[in-house]
Amino acid sequence: MAQLRIALAQSNPAVGDLAANTDRLVEWTRRAADRGAHLVVFTEMFLTGYPVEDLVLRTSFVEASIAAIEEAARRLDEAGLGEIPVVVGYVDRARLAPRVGQPKGAPLDAAALLHRGQVVVKTAKHHLPNYGVFDEYRYFVRGDRLPIFRLHGVDVAIAVCEDLWQEGGPVAVVAEAGAGLLVVPNASPYEREKDDVRLALVARRAREAGCALAYVNQVGGQDELVFDGDSVVVSASGELVARAARFSEELLITDLELPEARYGGLGTFQVEAGDGTVITVERLELSARPVEPYEPQAPTIAEHLDDTAEVYSALVLAVRDYVAKNGFRSVILGLSGGIDSALTATIASDAIGPDRVHVVLMPSRYSSDHSVSDAQELVDRQGINARTVPIADIVSGFEKEIELSGLAAENLQARVRGMILMGLSNEHGHLVLTTGNKSELATGYSTLYGDSAGGFAPIKDVLKTLVWELSRWRNAQAGRSGEFLHGFAVPPIPESSIEKEPSAELRPDQRDTDSLPEYDILDRLLDDYVEKDMGSAELVAAGHDPALVTRVIRLVDLAEYKRRQYPPGPKITPKNFGRDRRLPITNRWRETTT
Repeated sequence: MAQLRIALAQSNPAVGDLAANTDRLVEWTRRAADRGAHLVVFTEMFLTGYPVEDLVLRTSFVEASIAAIEEAARRLDEAGLGEIPVVVGYVDRARLAPRVGQPKGAPLDAAALLHRGQVVVKTAKHHLPNYGVFDEYRYFVRGDRLPIFRLHGVDVAIAVCEDLWQEGGPVAVVAEAGAGLLVVPNASPYEREKDDVRLALVARRAREAGCALAYVNQVGGQDELVFDGDSVVVSASGELVARAARFSEELLITDLELPEARYGGLGTFQVEAGDGTVITVERLELSARPVEPYEPQAPTIAEHLDDTAEVYSALVLAVRDYVAKNGFRSVILGLSGGIDSALTATIASDAIGPDRVHVVLMPSRYSSDHSVSDAQELVDRQGINARTVPIADIVSGFEKEIELSGLAAENLQARVRGMILMGLSNEHGHLVLTTGNKSELATGYSTLYGDSAGGFAPIKDVLKTLVWELSRWRNAQAGRSGEFLHGFAVPPIPESSIEKEPSAELRPDQRDTDSLPEYDILDRLLDDYVEKDMGSAELVAAGHDPALVTRVIRLVDLAEYKRRQYPPGPKITPKNFGRDRRLPITNRWRETTT
């Protein structure tokens, strides 16, 4: 057996910032070297960030990526780090003749091995995901190589992300080609409870490949996607050896005992991949002699997060990175005293600090006294910046010039509030956060250019019942992280905001249940219709009330045009309102229960 100390760089690149990402690669490699690592593995498309979407169709961007990978190799060598092999993802191109249906320039979702100032070997993702948020047939052509490099007497193979999730391809070839370690750079977005699925998959692939497997995943927010890290190392038997924390950057250092290389021959040969393709295995040698025996470090296994904690962590990270990566200094939102705005403000405070959170209390003639007092109490508890702008006179000014009634009059109030927030955003440079939840967006319970006006929507993918759950969970954490006021643990959200009946307060005595069913009933139906794509007959068969099925389906279908105009927000479910779910706005298909 031979020893290797590997470093998995679970870091947070910025899309398109090749220079900063290269700087980070050098910095993190130095940190790994200082801790005695023999190999450093970065994430999928680390140098370019992921996903880069249509940037890969620009020749200038791909050329910059190729130049960056060569520059990174040189910089590592110049920094005295050239002896440490580094695996890192970037965008390359295949040398293919143009043809109809092939992405412009034939880009590759590639990974390179950097050593002694050179790009020693390149590979690319073989399986291209084309489901959910992924459109990789649009962007990339398929790779067909499996590099295996010998490092200190151990054969190390490289595969990329989706190649782990699909049958056949490079991972299936590893068992036949022989390797002691398989390293897999990933950019795998967060979804609820995905960590359990991911670990089981990694363990199964390690057993199939017959070798240890090191899975390094990106962390950070990128528009509507959140990457949760959760990098893992498992043994050849699938046993968990080491695991990084979730939703934070970490350099995971792990010592492994691995079998010495069994194959003497170098060069290339081809293997049937089990998916109808042929993979070219490319063997090369960096160092044949094992390292001198050393005392291994104890591996680290991060604490498991429960479901509510992981969702809240994902939302906080998404807001933090959207603000930082888009150059905002502060955020602003309307604070009504209700639970949705209360949770949104709390997430923002946790993400960027209460001193950078601004809220506006905008009471109308229909706002209850307790709503105003609840909003003010949240401000006092959290120490965020607040101002009050009553809207009754502003609304009256509109009403003097144009006669509106019913829903139109209600929506006018929401639009006045949206106008105030956008005006303050323009004046002070704040990012406007919208406060609508997934239940509201699903049923169209939002006002265009009113409560939908803004730049980012933190709870866009959070059903109303989960809003309450997250709020209670966050309050339960008070005091555990040093949140005290006058010596007492202070929950950040007033209990009355959580307990009171939801209301938009746009007319006298209004309640959400005037136009919507109870949220626990509604959310179960929405989960089946939106998340699981059940038709009306399936919904009835699943136990939902037929009349309610008809009513809710109609609400959801008719609100598609509103959702298209809603700001982006973090994806936490398998099917968010965004890239996951793409339905035509002009659409005459209607589900029927018979």
